[in-house]
Amino acid sequence: MSQELKNNQKIITRFAPSPTGFMHVGGVRTALYAYLWAKKNNGTFILRIEDTDKQREVEGSIEHILKSLKWLELKWNEGPDIGGPNAPYKQSERLEHYYKYAQILLDKGLAYADPYSEEEVEVFRKKAEDEKRPFLYREYRPENPPVWDKTKPLRLKITNIKSYKWHDLVRGDLEAGPEALDDFVLIKSDGYPTYNFAHIIDDLEMGITHIMRADEFISSTPKFLALYEALGIERPEFVTLPPIMGPDCKKKLSKRDGAKDLMNYKEEGYLPDAVVNFLAFIGWNPGDDREIMSMQELIDSFSLKGIHISGGKFNEEKLDWINKEYIKNLPEDKLKKYIFEYLPKKLQIEKIVPLISERISKFGDIKGMISSGELEFFYKEPDYERGKLLYKNTTIEKTAESLSFVVGRLEKISESDFNEENIKNILMSLANEAENRGEVLHPVRFALSGLDKSPDPFIISLILGKEETIKRLNKAIKILNL
Repeated sequence: MSQELKNNQKIITRFAPSPTGFMHVGGVRTALYAYLWAKKNNGTFILRIEDTDKQREVEGSIEHILKSLKWLELKWNEGPDIGGPNAPYKQSERLEHYYKYAQILLDKGLAYADPYSEEEVEVFRKKAEDEKRPFLYREYRPENPPVWDKTKPLRLKITNIKSYKWHDLVRGDLEAGPEALDDFVLIKSDGYPTYNFAHIIDDLEMGITHIMRADEFISSTPKFLALYEALGIERPEFVTLPPIMGPDCKKKLSKRDGAKDLMNYKEEGYLPDAVVNFLAFIGWNPGDDREIMSMQELIDSFSLKGIHISGGKFNEEKLDWINKEYIKNLPEDKLKKYIFEYLPKKLQIEKIVPLISERISKFGDIKGMISSGELEFFYKEPDYERGKLLYKNTTIEKTAESLSFVVGRLEKISESDFNEENIKNILMSLANEAENRGEVLHPVRFALSGLDKSPDPFIISLILGKEETIKRLNKAIKILNL
């Protein structure tokens, strides 16, 4: 009976992406779960590149895969960049391994060279269609196939047409009827193996114990089982992961729904720990009410029993919330470093860091604050019309008098005592004496920022400093007295 762990089993997992484009979140979550399961059991996590589909390969994708996983700190024990006992770790460099097992199947009479052209196959397919029956390649299997010389496709010969039953550590007992079986290609006419063949050979030679993959592979599982049987080898444990659903939860997340390259999240200012935390919870939970978990906590808590069967929703608002929680807990020096990366030199003021950190969920939000002019007043004296300084029906004379009182009180504070608490005490004591507190607070805020909506005037004053604060308030008084 299948179980999470067999006695004294050395756990070996792998992530085996194809270099055909960007790293989407579904693939990254697969890598994360494989990593967590290996680390949880003091096992081995292998990175393998499945680059046998040369027509779809995108230049630079392998480097992009490595960069993406390194950003999340998913450290592999063996892989294309660090080597290992099962090197090489690129399938395009392992062709002799596949040819070796291909020959074993040929010698057993369980594989054959496919002699048909594409045109001939299309004739067979059209005939099946006309007869309203499924096209099965095995019905056209050649009686005397040519010798396989690597220039023609090599197909597995399915000799035992039967139903298959298997156990999945997430989905439980599954089965498929004999209609799912057909002779399938092991090695293409270009000499490269298909995924269906190559991954089984690689998993065998690398000792993979648990295969984590998406649910679309369930329909192909009978093919895999037929090949395990033909080779006479024991299969690894299957761990089928739930799909990541789009915002409406009606279909899988796609580019149309906003699915992005993982590195886009880095560029947008998300923290890698937050992304890991977020992805781990799409289709898994630790069995309690925790939502914020470090990598080590995820490793310690991870269990295959915690993986869901049904799909998990990709909710970017949840990601923003998680990321904000991580921002709150950053050490001051790291917080400052991240924020300064997004600020122009003239705005790299240490006192501005707490203000910005309170108003963002990701560091990329700072770009929006800059482009909207929300931060411009910190380095550029604002321009405005006199009427903007007035609060509701307050007169010009009363507003000028209020600002003059504020200036008078602020001038008496020493530079060393010009802090948020003292500034707030002065402004609020004056505001509380007024008929309406807005009569004092509004003109001070507008004189300092020139904005209808801005941070508290105490925070602005603190960041601007005593001299600049008084200078701007005196300018406002002058405008009122014109």
